[in-house]
Amino acid sequence: MTGKRLHLIILCVAMLALQARAEDGHRLWLRGEKPTDVVEKLDPTMPDDDGYRISGHTITARTPMGLLYGRYALMRGEQGESHPFYKLRILNHWDNLDGSIERGYAGKSIFWGLIPDPSSRGRRNLKDGAIAPLDKTLIEQYAEVNASIGINGTVLNNVNASPMMLTRPYLTRVKEIADILRPWGIRVYLSVNFGTPKALGEVSTADPLNPRVKAWWKKKAAEIYQLVPDFGGFLVKANSEGQPGPFDYGRTHADGANMLADALQPHGGIVIWRSFVYGAKHKGEDRVKQAVSEFAELDGQFRPNVILQSKNGPLDFQPREPYAPIFDQMKHTKQMAELQITQEYLGHSKQLVFLAPMWKEFFGFVEPQRLVGIAGVANIGLDRNWCGHHFAQANWYAFGRLAWCPTLSSKQIAEEWLQQTFSPSTQLTPLVSMMLRSREACVDYMMPLGLHHIFRFDHHYGPEPDGYNPRYPIEWCPVYYHRANADSIGFNRSHTGSNATAQYREPFCSLYDDVNTCPERYLLWFHRVPWTHRMNSGRTLWEEMQWRYTRGVNEVRTFIDAWQQAKPFIDEQRWREVNDKLKVQLADAEEWRTVCLDYFGSFAKAGK
Repeated sequence: MTGKRLHLIILCVAMLALQARAEDGHRLWLRGEKPTDVVEKLDPTMPDDDGYRISGHTITARTPMGLLYGRYALMRGEQGESHPFYKLRILNHWDNLDGSIERGYAGKSIFWGLIPDPSSRGRRNLKDGAIAPLDKTLIEQYAEVNASIGINGTVLNNVNASPMMLTRPYLTRVKEIADILRPWGIRVYLSVNFGTPKALGEVSTADPLNPRVKAWWKKKAAEIYQLVPDFGGFLVKANSEGQPGPFDYGRTHADGANMLADALQPHGGIVIWRSFVYGAKHKGEDRVKQAVSEFAELDGQFRPNVILQSKNGPLDFQPREPYAPIFDQMKHTKQMAELQITQEYLGHSKQLVFLAPMWKEFFGFVEPQRLVGIAGVANIGLDRNWCGHHFAQANWYAFGRLAWCPTLSSKQIAEEWLQQTFSPSTQLTPLVSMMLRSREACVDYMMPLGLHHIFRFDHHYGPEPDGYNPRYPIEWCPVYYHRANADSIGFNRSHTGSNATAQYREPFCSLYDDVNTCPERYLLWFHRVPWTHRMNSGRTLWEEMQWRYTRGVNEVRTFIDAWQQAKPFIDEQRWREVNDKLKVQLADAEEWRTVCLDYFGSFAKAGK
């Protein structure tokens, strides 16, 4: 028997074995066998940051956590020395205490839930304290998966936090979770409602300068640390989207953050204060300017254990945004970037959109060393495959890898994930290309050329460019953002408009302000442009829009073709489930193209 024939037989047997073994995705990227012939060594001379050094099958680290991280790195095939770029590598779960998840597309919460009450048709009040039992095995699996990519912190509840979070029954659950996560190097954090002491009826106010309020938070902090000695700290959303905050008492963000920081400081805790604010102090101002308007004057006024956490873009996790200029403005305040792993505006768990290229684009403008950490809004739920879509797992993986090393390429991350999640076969190479092109395809068939926020209300799934509802603030309405008429389209944020460009550092301030130099990917974000505007391609703006929407749809068709070709190398269940989702994605892309071109075309054609 020739070597070539033997190779073909082995390949066929392997393919049949893959097809015979159904997999549901629950093992994520940890399907491989852990190496057993590993020598581990502690070296006190190495940097004290949980990094590791791998030589062959020998792992050296200063700490036990470094050795653990090194074992998973060895499974990825790493050699050499590696250290985490960021000390804070945190998942933000938007899980509610009743088990629901805001912007969650993969089932209920793995942390929270209420025991149904038969006497009230299954409904329970959070105050009952009837918390459903914790699946400890699942939490242990969650801990290992996060440790395998270096994530070392998790916020257990929604930023739109219930005051009940800080009551004893729920803090007891926090302790239970923390005890499971601790051996895996993961600290727990909590989102807190700024008005909690007042909402619970324990203090008549939540004024951060009130001595009784300060005392309440100090006592609560001591209670938490008694239960969880390594508790990480608080994440706070204040005076945004109706949440209570220091503005309610005529105080500043610094007043509120510093009061909480003082309560946590004796225990080593931090306050992560979100800059996602609009509609409170600067009503009527261009929404993308409001974070800088509220925080720039406070730069340098925050306690050392306060970190300002800002979304990668100035609006709200759109498929494409310019970077948030608050990263330019806050020069004397610690900052973290908030990335969204869950695909709120990118097709939920129905569409294959690999987000590493989006995040790498952000790091191309905001240098990683200017941040003290990054947070990722998690896409994890009780679905058997954790994330709703098998390829959505890649975004969880990519977040962890970039939090450890933001200089990794999107291609390397995609290759790592595919090899560990499906197979090391070189036949999966076309899937790398598919993943790397998927974000740009999404931008094309949803909102090319700087269009933004033209989704359907509330659920943010599907197109609604004509969206207007007088019951909503105008800045929630799609028509506010594109302002299309028979002459032109786009939001003028140049010096002749809202002047949002002035918030950027040079050279971006001047680059974005001039319609002739503004990159076309941000054109309609910063400028109102006539439909006849000539693009770099030689096409008019309207012709370019049609071309981009069509290109996006065609790209999804190529993804379906690539997945068909990969069928022999993927287990049957996961192949079928991804294939079904790709069909949905194609239908969605076609709907976006039809709805948007019909709507915008009614203006472009009318102006001729």
